[in-house]
Amino acid sequence: MHTGLIHSIDFDADGRQFGHLRLPYSIDRSPYFHIHIPICRIRNGAGPRVLLMSGNHGDEYEGELLLARLMRRLTPAAVRGEITILPMANLPAVMAARRRSPYDDGNLNRAFPGDAGGTPTARIAHFLENDLFPRHDVVFDLHAGGTSMAHLPCALIERQGPPERFARAVELMQALAMPYGFVAENGPAAPTSMGAAARAGAIGISGEFGGGATVTRESMRLTARAIDNLLIATGSITAPVLSEGEAPAAEPMQLLVLDSHDQAIYATRRGWFEPVADIGDRVAAGDLAGYYHDLTRLDLPEEPLYFKQGGIVISRRLHTDSEAGDCLIQVARPVAAGDLVAP
Repeated sequence: MHTGLIHSIDFDADGRQFGHLRLPYSIDRSPYFHIHIPICRIRNGAGPRVLLMSGNHGDEYEGELLLARLMRRLTPAAVRGEITILPMANLPAVMAARRRSPYDDGNLNRAFPGDAGGTPTARIAHFLENDLFPRHDVVFDLHAGGTSMAHLPCALIERQGPPERFARAVELMQALAMPYGFVAENGPAAPTSMGAAARAGAIGISGEFGGGATVTRESMRLTARAIDNLLIATGSITAPVLSEGEAPAAEPMQLLVLDSHDQAIYATRRGWFEPVADIGDRVAAGDLAGYYHDLTRLDLPEEPLYFKQGGIVISRRLHTDSEAGDCLIQVARPVAAGDLVAP
């Protein structure tokens, strides 16, 4: 009664179902409170099995808005196989407009494999990795830079699973037709949704579709096209649902790799960051990244910060005021598709 997660979704039934994942969680104002996480299930016979999710972090909105729209638009007749839609995976974080849950400060994308008897975030992670992800062939988890980061619009995969599954992940990532796609090196024990998808036997696809805890016309356009393209590439649908009339991508995807902490510059003390480089810039090792100011010591000049590695700037901190440990700016290394090595 007081642990785990419950729902009434029939995963074997054809048609469209709307329901909730319910987590019992006693709070001060409501001792028998349940957290209700919306879920939509559309099934039309045998075929590809795709899970679309967003709201892993609460302040990343492109996926949340567009998956909610997809729930309303997509009909069983337009689908082959199974599509599950989870637009607000960490609902408490979404409703609080926070990266982490206000109930337990849980970061869902660092909580896998979770704990069936743990805090709300741990229970969500446990259900996803052990119940929901294994029911699907592909897990598409949509992200953005959130409140504190500007992020280059890009698709994302982790180097996970056997070579044939990784090769298919690269194909699906390229099918999204985003300007950039990058491969992260997080290892098989990664506490992320992509690591969890791999352990569940599914292909994990993700991406950073915006930033700054807001949406723009361009970020929504790219995200809508990416969702449609993934569903078309998997054979789940035959025509766009969210991006009808959208022109195809004009340029091929530039692939990037993140495989070293030296690709980022971190604050080592309290200070105020002034960027010189911005997302999308090509930089070389030794190039000026920005300046770090100390407003408590006005007699000291600002400190120049230099990139340790070259590449394309993929993200930068939006908040000027920074503390030790904050990632200020990050570059990724461009690669060709043939240079990607399977795990």
